[in-house]
Amino acid sequence: MSGSVPALELRGIEKRFGAVRANRAVSLTVVAGSVHGLIGENGAGKSTLMNVVYGFHPPDAGEIWVQGRRVEIGRSSDAIAAGIGMVHQHFMLVENFTVLENVLLGAEGGPRLAGGLARARPALEQLGRDYGLEVPLDAIAGQLPVGLQQRAEILKALYRGAQILILDEPTAVLTPQEADRLFGLLARLREQGKSVILVTHKLREIMAVTDRVTVMRQGAVVHETATADTSPPQLAEQMVGRSVLLQVNKPPARPGDALLQVDGLAVSDAFGVPRVKGVTFALRGGEITGIAGVAGNGQTELLEALAGIVAPAAGRIRLAGRDLDGLDPRARRHAGLAHVPEDRLKLGVVASFPAEDNAILGYQDRAEYNRGLLLDRGAIHAGCERKMAEYDVRPPQPGLRCSAFSGGNQQKLVLAREIGSAPRVLLVGQPTRGVDIGAIEFIHQRLVALRDAGAAVLVVSVELDEILGLADRILVMAGGEIVGDLARADATEERLGLMMAGIKADA
Repeated sequence: MSGSVPALELRGIEKRFGAVRANRAVSLTVVAGSVHGLIGENGAGKSTLMNVVYGFHPPDAGEIWVQGRRVEIGRSSDAIAAGIGMVHQHFMLVENFTVLENVLLGAEGGPRLAGGLARARPALEQLGRDYGLEVPLDAIAGQLPVGLQQRAEILKALYRGAQILILDEPTAVLTPQEADRLFGLLARLREQGKSVILVTHKLREIMAVTDRVTVMRQGAVVHETATADTSPPQLAEQMVGRSVLLQVNKPPARPGDALLQVDGLAVSDAFGVPRVKGVTFALRGGEITGIAGVAGNGQTELLEALAGIVAPAAGRIRLAGRDLDGLDPRARRHAGLAHVPEDRLKLGVVASFPAEDNAILGYQDRAEYNRGLLLDRGAIHAGCERKMAEYDVRPPQPGLRCSAFSGGNQQKLVLAREIGSAPRVLLVGQPTRGVDIGAIEFIHQRLVALRDAGAAVLVVSVELDEILGLADRILVMAGGEIVGDLARADATEERLGLMMAGIKADA
């Protein structure tokens, strides 16, 4: 740690959006030359706070101090001038520009671009050597692997003079090996006197790379400690306000017959680009099969083809021996195939509909919800009340618009609807994306209970910890292909990470 003056001090930061008080008198101190973790559930206010620091949102009250002096930050250029850089979860690169052009964008240094590029190149090459951030400067940004795109973003911040670097969920799109390289980079930045704020929901990362950690809940700081003095269960309890079971507690699987068989499935996108390439596998009853992989390797297209949302270019899908070719999602639901989509707001719910209508979407033609030619509103309302009680959906108000519920409660409502249909096969995409840590525990329990009732469950998740915790068998996708098929007992994070990078299991 270098020096006694904090790199960053936030004093009493307040931020409101209408009636919502997103930040409540937040005070935070980041020691110079340290890695500081910032965690909290979704909606806890941590992203809003970092957006205030980086100038996306001006604070309504409070003070920001950088290197011992008060600064006014009303826009991002003010933050950059104060030595603050930010790498967002979704990269801000212009995909058809080179890395060099992206780094200089907005910092050209004069009207003649060629001169600025020539001056910047040796400085960037030196930064790359100093921090282990070597990136091919003349490569097209959109053609680089995500790990190198992230390096380019960090390089861009450092070139602009960042002494404080904010990283928002930086490992969300990385393989474990890429994440390890990032952690090595953070250690090097710390050694060079830089200060890093790591915003993440992954408690293991907090324990591995941070010096101190701040926990936010409901817009306020509720806990701050040296990382060495805490543990993942303690941090989880501070985040949620109660003790949380972090490990998936499940008995051994008892696999039965294959319920869903997929043979040579191929899927192309709207432009004719192959996204799934001749995939073959089977899902057995009484077993959770996980698909691991970095986002964008065909998992989404695979799920949509299985659910009947898109038509495959080739291949065959059979459910308990019945060919599903040509059957739409409704017919597949009637055959016993349920689907929890990756993007619940796009495909899972209608945000403007009340919860009780969302609780029957896709199943509204069932006899239990109808009275002659009309929907039985009383039965629909009562059914939603039961689902809300069973799945702890809050607030338990069937008439409330779905948009008024948090992401976690929307997800629980979708799961209640799909699992409540007693499916033979359940397809689940990103089951806990945008879900609070307390709800994650509940969702995992429900998926295990469905497995133990004899259903086949397919879970697609970019969270490797989730796959390792839930799955009895793990498939790995890379480049639209299945490059690995392992029993859970044979799967390690290192082995899966290599496969996620495209190295086949038998290579």
